[in-house]
Amino acid sequence: MRTLLMLCLLCCSMALYAQGGNDARSHILKVYNWADYMDLDLIEEFQEWYQEQTGEEVKIIYSTFDINENMLTEIEVGHEDYDVVCPSGYIIERMLKNGLIQKLDFGDLQKTGTPNWIGNASPWAVDMFQRMSPDGKLKVSDYTVGYMWGTPGILYNRAFVSDEEVQSWSAIHNPRFKKQIYVKDAFRDVFSCLIQFAKQDSILNHGLDRQLLAETYSDQNLMAVQDVVINAKPQIAGFETDFGKERMSQGKVWLNISWSGDAQWAIDEEDEGVDLAYVVPQEGSNAWFDGWVIPKYAQNVRAATYFINFMCKPENAVRNMEETGYVSVVGAPEVLEAMQDEEYDYVDASYFFGPEAAHVRLNEVMYPDKSVIERCILMHDGGERIEALFDMWERVKGNNLDWKMLTFVCSVLGLMALFLIDRKVRQILHKRRRQRRLQALKTNHPEQ
Repeated sequence: MRTLLMLCLLCCSMALYAQGGNDARSHILKVYNWADYMDLDLIEEFQEWYQEQTGEEVKIIYSTFDINENMLTEIEVGHEDYDVVCPSGYIIERMLKNGLIQKLDFGDLQKTGTPNWIGNASPWAVDMFQRMSPDGKLKVSDYTVGYMWGTPGILYNRAFVSDEEVQSWSAIHNPRFKKQIYVKDAFRDVFSCLIQFAKQDSILNHGLDRQLLAETYSDQNLMAVQDVVINAKPQIAGFETDFGKERMSQGKVWLNISWSGDAQWAIDEEDEGVDLAYVVPQEGSNAWFDGWVIPKYAQNVRAATYFINFMCKPENAVRNMEETGYVSVVGAPEVLEAMQDEEYDYVDASYFFGPEAAHVRLNEVMYPDKSVIERCILMHDGGERIEALFDMWERVKGNNLDWKMLTFVCSVLGLMALFLIDRKVRQILHKRRRQRRLQALKTNHPEQ
């Protein structure tokens, strides 16, 4: 009887503890985002705004990641309870396939009288997200809301590189740029661009579909891109994930295969004497997208939906763009008005903002002309062929040291080895001489 009573008390204690933990968790919002990808002042502002709208307090725990696959593993394998994450399009596609994303429900906004800004997303961006549907039928907008988008291209220093020299991806083969090029360590982006360069004749003259081409990770296509990169190795100074934009802004190298957002950041931060510009080469590129999702194991879905909505407010979208250099998917009139400036050339941004933006002055790094977008593909999850693509990329990166550097390193290592061997031999000889002297002393002065 006593044992039964103890068990009942233990169960009641655990239930109360769990209830207390759940109550505490309802006041915490775990956000998992890319580094340097948001105006962090918005965190505190959201907390205050959320309490005004709902009457509930919430505290954001903000964490960052730098590799999509690491983030996905934490959720898929580790069952981490992040409430809002911001994966790239191909990872959203994979998460949808594997049932790792909750369906969005913004009905609570109406109950609290909160403005709904979700509809501010550009119809073009919504359509691009729909192309991520695993079966073509699932409505992707029921599961994700777009955040940022951009393109890969070439960031270059006009102090050393002319505009004409970077109109083609062949710039990476120009011997004048020896050890002056950083390449973004992003194998999907690089593949999608360089396969269009490698197969340009087939695209232009034989009707090869560039979207289908970029989705085909055949051995032939992998080898074609591998050859393009290997032939560019004399010009490549290194592969980078984040530091390339800083090196470019400082004038340390001349060119960088970069994302448009990093390019804009570098342009904004360039040192005196550095004149940076960005171009999407004529052979083609990709338009990539990142979006907000609520993962399967999220515990504060209510606050997560309010956070996603808050990020779609035009004012906040503009602030995030100004902070990061990347482009929000929000295509509201307020954004178009805020982003126009007389210092920019005219572009056709009707694909994004609608017909009223067919001839507007916008930053072409952030809002490429419609003619550029028409030669950009959408990256998809490569399925089982991703491992082959990754292996190819690891092969082409290899060791980026040239033979002179390798010779120098080997020489230094050889000298160090000889020094250590000589030192060891001297120690052994010294020890032996000492032992002989001690033996001689014992022989000449035996104990009495």
